[in-house]
Amino acid sequence: MDIKERIGALRNEMKKEEINVYIIPTSDFHDSEYVSPYFMTRKYFSGFTGSAGTLVVSETDTALFTDGRYFIQAENQLSGSGITLMRSGEAGVPTVRRYVSDILPECGNIGFDGRVVTAETGRYYKKIAKEKNGSIADIDLADRIWTDRPQLEHTEIYLLEEKYSGKSATEKLAEIREKMSEKKADVHIITALDEISWLFNIRADDIKCCPMVLSYAVITENSALLFADKNACGEKVSEYLSKNGVTLRPYDEIYIYTEKLSAERVWLDEKRVNFRLAEAVKKCRIISEPSPAVLLKAVKNPTEIKNIRYAHLLDGIAVTKFMYWLKTNIGKIKITEATAADYIDGLRRRVGGEHFIAPSFDTISAYNANAAMMHYSADNENCAVLEPKGILLVDSGGHYFEGTTDITRTFALGDVSNEVKYHFTLTVRAMLNLAAARFMHGCRGENLDILARGIMWENGLDYRCGTGHGVGYLLSVHEDPNSFRHKLSEDRPMSAVLEEGMITTDEPGVYVEGSHGIRIENELLCKNAEQCEYGQIMEFETITYAPIDLDCVNAAMLEAKDRERLNAYHKMVYEKLSPYFEGDELEFLKNSTRAVCAI
Repeated sequence: MDIKERIGALRNEMKKEEINVYIIPTSDFHDSEYVSPYFMTRKYFSGFTGSAGTLVVSETDTALFTDGRYFIQAENQLSGSGITLMRSGEAGVPTVRRYVSDILPECGNIGFDGRVVTAETGRYYKKIAKEKNGSIADIDLADRIWTDRPQLEHTEIYLLEEKYSGKSATEKLAEIREKMSEKKADVHIITALDEISWLFNIRADDIKCCPMVLSYAVITENSALLFADKNACGEKVSEYLSKNGVTLRPYDEIYIYTEKLSAERVWLDEKRVNFRLAEAVKKCRIISEPSPAVLLKAVKNPTEIKNIRYAHLLDGIAVTKFMYWLKTNIGKIKITEATAADYIDGLRRRVGGEHFIAPSFDTISAYNANAAMMHYSADNENCAVLEPKGILLVDSGGHYFEGTTDITRTFALGDVSNEVKYHFTLTVRAMLNLAAARFMHGCRGENLDILARGIMWENGLDYRCGTGHGVGYLLSVHEDPNSFRHKLSEDRPMSAVLEEGMITTDEPGVYVEGSHGIRIENELLCKNAEQCEYGQIMEFETITYAPIDLDCVNAAMLEAKDRERLNAYHKMVYEKLSPYFEGDELEFLKNSTRAVCAI
């Protein structure tokens, strides 16, 4: 079936169940950002492959909501499908909730799979339906139509040893229980995969590029239950869990457990826990707040920080070798967007050796106009051949036992236009300005976003995404609760106070549809600076070590402070990386990190 036929089949099933509006988010049972093939229902019914979006199907219309990272991609992929693109965040575009409320008829019913919709969202739809004298249906209609749906897979679980994690599961459980005691919670239910994998020092490959375990966790004062696939747990993992007081239960038994739960006060996050699970425990008194694991894992401990610096050293070596290869071979051998992505992925494997595990996301390798699509994806059958002119944007990263990396560089492949140099230089200035921030403790990313974005605004530009996101430790490359952004929404509330030990990306950019896209991304480690009479001053340490392509910089646009910052960054990069290079590659590194002089 094509997309129109699939939506037609879905409407037939909706009619059987007397459902007027059916909602398909991009999610799994754990509200994950990225999902395994089994959960790619929205992609199946829309054809849109981006990582974020919600499909709303009514009796007559179909709408796909997605954010600014995917506007160009979604417009292309939805062409001819009859699906209306709703550009979330743009003026005049309603939220998904508002749209559903507006199109739901009197006495109309709303349907969704309650396992892939958060409790907060599901209860909002329940309220909308009630106001229209209708009801909701918690039902997975996709299974009736998607006959070749992939199986739900559980891969082998492995331990993240304490020389990498810095703390045992017992220590982390003690920290969770201390917070539970403060809240007077009898039971704490955790469903977010990164929180669970962090808590028990376990990892797996259940989601591509996200080394986490499909699981649920329930913590009480005297017990810790892990609901996961028992067949995926080997002897070593089972022994570690038992040693740390963790009991293993079958993955699907979480609903049986919660239906029988009779605790007085249950702590769960209704913005993360799925609707069906939350409905099972609504008889209990609910403490709906983020898990303490969110902040505990975001603040990296000294062992993790030491390891992460080493991961970035390995990563910087790989990225610099890629830059040398690209600059040396462009125009001499055939290089496509896809083969360039394969090459940098291979370099990480070779440089990282036994430290390297996998890419932290699918590498984005985008030439010229393709780079205007922030999350463009190239493949061997459909990608551009690189020429010795224009620019290539490469956004990539790796999972190492020592941590997770995320870096973007935009490379000149030959002659570039004055406009590209102008936009590139603004991006460099914006990135360096945020990295140089000094601020009082208590600031959040919303307070600091303007340090990067303001330079764009001064020049009549902007970008339709945040400036940066938190990075997990061998977890999700996008990690809450810290970020840099300036807009809030019902889906994106205020981020956390920036604390010492948090790592956040710094990645402003310029995206010109049909022409080019530019992004430069480093990671910043938040640190305490000095105390003053007003309190604790904070600062950032840049922990990404790779050259910024000076061939794209218009030195005349740099102010004195910009040159000082760029030269200081490149001096650090050379000092970090030069011991690992020799011959022509060393000369290339030296030239790529040369000082930029005033003009």
